[in-house]
Amino acid sequence: MTSWRDRISQFSGKTRFVVSRIFIHLAGAEIAPLLGILNRVAREAIEADGDLEVLGEGLVCVCQNLLQMSNYWQSAGNEGDVLWDEGEAGDYVNELFTDSAQRYLSAIDTTEDTHDDQPLSLPVTRNLVVILTVALTGESPDLENNLADVEALEEGLKALINLHHQEKLRAIQIHFSPAKLGDELDGEQLLLNFPELIPL
Repeated sequence: MTSWRDRISQFSGKTRFVVSRIFIHLAGAEIAPLLGILNRVAREAIEADGDLEVLGEGLVCVCQNLLQMSNYWQSAGNEGDVLWDEGEAGDYVNELFTDSAQRYLSAIDTTEDTHDDQPLSLPVTRNLVVILTVALTGESPDLENNLADVEALEEGLKALINLHHQEKLRAIQIHFSPAKLGDELDGEQLLLNFPELIPL
């Protein structure tokens, strides 16, 4: 159902921008491979210097892997807004980017070298939070819903894949905590740093 503001803006010919951020918490010893995929996608995005096609392919890869790992989903949350000004949408995306980047252990260290003094075996985190932020033009009912439900979250991730293929995405950000193997995210840190999460 469209709001009166949506209808007025349609008549005035304004472009509708949707900004959406999704949090997904996975738990279990088997989630470690996803951390490797996320780091690879992050490195490719940095090397591509923000090329939207490369970011989109990375997003598709992450969404497909998340869908395959739905058995490990523990909680989720989402937020967003509909805006009618491109500058305001850009500001909101930047605000969400800054917030996501400052979350616990979500900063990627691109200068990381392999040191001889590192332990041969690293502790494997049993918790992983993936944060997906996108901006798009038009509508996406599957993203404009409450996604703290397994079926709704599945539809939301599928919608992200389709939006990339339809070339409707204008901004894509992927953050995750912990950002590297060896860092751990415990239950207390989850509650403290990701209050948006709702059990599925």
